[in-house]
Amino acid sequence: MKTNKLIIVFFIGLLTFNSCSEEGLDLENPNQITPETFFANEAQVQAAVNAAYSNLQTVALYGRLIWYMMDNMSHEQSGNGQQEADKVTFADFSFDSTNAQIADYWDSCYRGINKANFVLGYKSTIDAIPEDLLSSSVRNKFYGEARFLRAQYYWLLVNRFGNIPLRVEDFNPEPQPISPRADVINLIIEDLEFASANLFEKSNEETGRATKGAAQAFLGKVLLYEKRYAEALTSFEKMNGYNLENEYFDNFKEETEHGIESVWEVQYDLSLGTGDKWGGAVGGQGQNHATFRGQDYGVLNWFNVYPSDDLVSSFESGDKRLKGSFYFVGDTYNNGNNTFVSADFAENGGNIRPAAWKKYQNYYKQTSEVEESGINAKVIRYADVLLMMAECANEVRTQSDAIGFINRVRLRAGLNGIPLTPPLSKQQVFDAIVQERKVELSGEQVRFDDILRWGIASTALSGTNFQVGKNELWPIPDREIATNSNVTVADQNPGF
Repeated sequence: MKTNKLIIVFFIGLLTFNSCSEEGLDLENPNQITPETFFANEAQVQAAVNAAYSNLQTVALYGRLIWYMMDNMSHEQSGNGQQEADKVTFADFSFDSTNAQIADYWDSCYRGINKANFVLGYKSTIDAIPEDLLSSSVRNKFYGEARFLRAQYYWLLVNRFGNIPLRVEDFNPEPQPISPRADVINLIIEDLEFASANLFEKSNEETGRATKGAAQAFLGKVLLYEKRYAEALTSFEKMNGYNLENEYFDNFKEETEHGIESVWEVQYDLSLGTGDKWGGAVGGQGQNHATFRGQDYGVLNWFNVYPSDDLVSSFESGDKRLKGSFYFVGDTYNNGNNTFVSADFAENGGNIRPAAWKKYQNYYKQTSEVEESGINAKVIRYADVLLMMAECANEVRTQSDAIGFINRVRLRAGLNGIPLTPPLSKQQVFDAIVQERKVELSGEQVRFDDILRWGIASTALSGTNFQVGKNELWPIPDREIATNSNVTVADQNPGF
């Protein structure tokens, strides 16, 4: 996408221009670009597809808020006194339907869906482009990207809200009623099956774009969540060209992005501009190619949050991931030229915290964070896939098969593998998977969904104000109920 920035901006302007109309007037500008005339060649279709990526970068999603939302709800971190009150609502589960951040999350996802549907809704126009201007394989690849991204946005929505309005193909539809979660999941699976069949392999695709392997991993993840273990495992096993990085921390550095472990990541590139970083909460347009993750979590900067004691204590002795995930007093930074001292771990109130986040921080190469960070957000990496494969194998194959997948992750961490003898029970292997996912994927926005689908949230979140039967979902925003004539308070999620 780095080479297509100007096309993205142009296409967003096209969408904005054509949203205007004058009711009752029969006006026609022969020079005006319309979707029917815009889709004339490969570059123009690619520009439309590019626009659908941009909402993942917004402040409401991976630009800022999704980090706080998911890491706070999972209690993988604790908040310092200076953490903003609206972020604290996710840690103590006090959010309600008036929460502006939840509304922005909802809005940004649906804007992304709208952009993907714009491409898919004009399929007949795109199909009419001659083969010499747009080959069939590239055409289907573009459709695969649009459907992959639509699946991504719907996945973000359905896991947080359950039953939601379902918008298919039409990029600017009439207000839609609430659809059952099952219908949304079915569309996600259909989209990812198409994407798996039509996207290009990672080795043949521009970095930052959705690939065949990403679609296969994402499809496997959705099927796993649906407890369709055999189908999920089949999808995972189709992936080619992935492995674990030799060094765990290489997954979270800017210079080693899109490595062999990277399956799907949201891309940031400071060279493309960050002038709209605070104005891009939901729009997905303008110069908004930075994430605030570094400054927000940075021990030497805002230090709004720090890893929870429970998380830090979960690592086994000798686990290399401990030092790959967190900073401690005495650790070096800035290419080894500086050393953290106790005072560096003091929050504004003066309390000294025992650890700070290292993942996604730029301190490894510099002395301080700034508002803009260009480190990509890893959405799926191969270690996650291996542990999901272990979960599937534990259900439909053998415990020894599952242990084999777990041990690949453990050995990279410098730990002994789980022995095959004496044999472990299915429950013991499952417990090992729960442990490995907690430490391997800490601070990567997966644990909250894990503990929900495993049915252990009430135990894992004991004492946090988490309410069973309510906080598994977020409330439908009041903003949606007020503006969508087909959604009423009767559709609101339980407890809100």
